[in-house]
Amino acid sequence: MPCRFRIEDPTLAGTLRRIEQAVRQAGGRTWLVGGSIRDLVLGRQPQDLDLEVFGLPPGQLHALLEQQFSVQFVGKTFGVFKLEGLPVDISTPSRLLTDHGSVPGLLRQADPDMDIDEALARRDFTINAMAWDPDTLELRDPFNGRADLAARVLRHASDRFSEDPVRVLRGMQLVARFELAPVPDTVALCHTLSQDGQPKERLWAEWKKLIVQGVKPSLGLQFLSGCGWLRFYPELAALQGCEQDPAWHPEGDVWIHTLHCLDWFATERTGRPDDDLPVGLGVLCHDFGKPVTTRNDFGRITARGHEQEGEEPTRRFLARLTNQERLIDEVLPLVRCHLRPRALHDARASDSAVRRLARHVTRIDRLVRVARADHAGRPPKLFDGFPAGEWLLERAKQLNVENQAPAPIVMGRHLLDLGIQPGPEIGQLLDDCYEAQLDGLFTTLDDGLAYARSRVPLSH
Repeated sequence: MPCRFRIEDPTLAGTLRRIEQAVRQAGGRTWLVGGSIRDLVLGRQPQDLDLEVFGLPPGQLHALLEQQFSVQFVGKTFGVFKLEGLPVDISTPSRLLTDHGSVPGLLRQADPDMDIDEALARRDFTINAMAWDPDTLELRDPFNGRADLAARVLRHASDRFSEDPVRVLRGMQLVARFELAPVPDTVALCHTLSQDGQPKERLWAEWKKLIVQGVKPSLGLQFLSGCGWLRFYPELAALQGCEQDPAWHPEGDVWIHTLHCLDWFATERTGRPDDDLPVGLGVLCHDFGKPVTTRNDFGRITARGHEQEGEEPTRRFLARLTNQERLIDEVLPLVRCHLRPRALHDARASDSAVRRLARHVTRIDRLVRVARADHAGRPPKLFDGFPAGEWLLERAKQLNVENQAPAPIVMGRHLLDLGIQPGPEIGQLLDDCYEAQLDGLFTTLDDGLAYARSRVPLSH
């Protein structure tokens, strides 16, 4: 039966129409597949298109696409094409080569004459194993993906699921994004797979989607735990069973607390991945130091110093997933300082303390988001707002350090103009000036230079 879907974005709709017509005239057939169809079935507009072209070998398809687009060719033994400037991926069906010693699931060979249902059987989950022909309007759904979507069920499409173990992490983020319930057979199959040997870039792509798109990140992490995959993430596994003081944390252990915190974070995302990603990772990792610091002394449970102790396990966890050192450096101070907003508020801290915190974390606004999620993730304890965070943000705004570290007023060139010669002394004097600035001893360049003159005898 014909199935009508409408792609509202004129650029995507026009690109699809041009590709489909060119492929059809060349004797091939274009299917819209994967997440694009899943979104359309859900009544959502896809943000990108995933096309699979049958009946044309990769070389011919490449030449055909280059007549109208700037094309990037990905893959040596099978064809995957990306269109420059457009969120469109185009591939030919392929099959796994079984007579090789490479990483399982990564070496494939194009097979443009493959049957569409066989191609769909090689996809990951039933909700992604649907295809739609924009010419004939035919919808192929051999594994009842529409029914599983309606029932909010996650089910692997076929026994070929095991060809790519990273699909376990894809299941993690899909469960979180669409609030799905995995079927026991899929969980059992995931138990048999391992992420060992998989490129961290592929692992990272799925974790990033969990953090920036997950509606209920807790569901994704519970799926990962149920699949036995916390064995690859010992920092997360250590949170399970790590007890907390029930007076402060009636929700349970650190694992349960972290899940609640992540779900709260997901309700407050800004929609800007550059901001949401480090904050979400900070929330995920904020209590990584508790397993090594938790003590139970005659029924009193404490975890003193867990903020600082969380730095190294956070670094290990993130380094296992990404080489983005700048991102890791953005997350670490959020973990180290996640209790500081409350502490500064309770102490009615000085402007100097707020400036120094900004120097340390750079983004006080992000730190407050992590601390607020930490404060909120304690149901059934009532969340009555986070006054400490509001207080700190207001103070930071007044000092112009809400989203940046205080910029040094006195610079090296200023000291050179005063006649101070380059050398170790000038570096020490710059540090002294910056510390004085943070203490509020001066707020203008003239006053800063006066302070510098008072610190050293000038020879000129």
